[in-house]
Amino acid sequence: MKPRKPQFAQARRGKPAHTKPSRPQAETTQLVQIVKPIYGGAFLARMEGKAVFVPLTLPGEQVRVRIRESNRGYDTADPDEIVIAAPERIVPACPHFGACGGCHYQHAGYETQLAFKQSVLRETLERGGVQAPEEIAVVAGEPWRYRNRIRLAFDSAGNPGYRGRQSHNIIPIRECPIAAPLLLEAASASAEIMRTLNWEMRPAEISFFCDGDESALLASAYTPNPEEGLFVKWARALEERIPSLKGAELIAQAPFGKEMRTTGEWGWGSPGLTYLASGFDYRVDRGAFFQVNRWLVDSLVDCVTDDHKGSLAWDLFAGVGLFARKLADSFERVVAVESASASKAALEHNLHGSTGEAVIAETLPFLRRRRPMDKPDLVVVDPPRTGLGPEITSLLGEVGAPALVYVSCDPATLARDLRALIGLGYSIQSVTLVDLFPQTFHLETVVQLRRG
Repeated sequence: MKPRKPQFAQARRGKPAHTKPSRPQAETTQLVQIVKPIYGGAFLARMEGKAVFVPLTLPGEQVRVRIRESNRGYDTADPDEIVIAAPERIVPACPHFGACGGCHYQHAGYETQLAFKQSVLRETLERGGVQAPEEIAVVAGEPWRYRNRIRLAFDSAGNPGYRGRQSHNIIPIRECPIAAPLLLEAASASAEIMRTLNWEMRPAEISFFCDGDESALLASAYTPNPEEGLFVKWARALEERIPSLKGAELIAQAPFGKEMRTTGEWGWGSPGLTYLASGFDYRVDRGAFFQVNRWLVDSLVDCVTDDHKGSLAWDLFAGVGLFARKLADSFERVVAVESASASKAALEHNLHGSTGEAVIAETLPFLRRRRPMDKPDLVVVDPPRTGLGPEITSLLGEVGAPALVYVSCDPATLARDLRALIGLGYSIQSVTLVDLFPQTFHLETVVQLRRG
């Protein structure tokens, strides 16, 4: 049976921010051929030789699109009608897909998604001047109910939801098939409790984090108008509804330039929870970073640490010590470097009694003041999306560890840093795509490098 042609009525409401007179106007649809996926969740087409980025489509499809925004080097467009659908197209599992900005690939099967990500990763590396190995290994797991953390906002009626795909509008949600069920249960209960309390100055956003088996939960509420008394009432009422709630925090925020600045914090209950991963009970405190995919935490740790042993290892951007604690079993000494205050106590706790030691510092100052006699056998780096940057890569070249493992959540900055490290004498031994974020364009990459 021929696939039904999906309609995208919501696209008709959009108008381009600025469109050159020579380009089609928003009221006119243009037929384009979708070529391939690109990093960011959209797919590439071409119109009069110009690149057009179209979400919610698939390679090989013919699509009528409306130009939403025209830029010098490319246009962005909304799909209006799928004229010829790709055989890979499926019905999304979530009723909010398309309007919600959280997922990008639910209209494709999981094997197709993995192929997209391999292609995007290879192309991004090679465009950045890095020759990708012939084989990019893939580590994947169950693609649903994997998230152990979500962050939601509230609409004017107090309903919890995510930000929209093309705006900051809040899309109320009834379900989220990529999140651990406990998180949505807590979000729904939280909204009901706020209405009961008549909390007019309810939080602007709220986040929930649970352990792997959903037996423990932490909550964080963000608001410009803190009311500690109401916060405590809300936390106690939420614990009655969700007994796995271990702790909560209220974070007061105020605008500071283009960002929000924390102006006060209040806590209730425990500051953290225990998360069993890779054979260890990790303490993870409220606000601390921890890997989001509860099905693949162990596999990621193994991918980073397996087959490494020696006298000294450095774990830079260590978080709560996810890699450092495992490395402490195979190295005589492990130095875990982390600057985030939310991770400090947990990092020290998780390394207590092992060969690891916590250093509370930013990575760049740590490398600048390193001692000449410190010669690690292994360096693990897991930087934020901005990557390492030129000075850190240069200093790592001076350190000259024989083995280096780079864990990246952004292929563009990964390519930039790998090119620099290769210029400093490192060579790529393997590249592994660890799919921590199914149904989305996000991908995690583990690169094993050797020097000499």
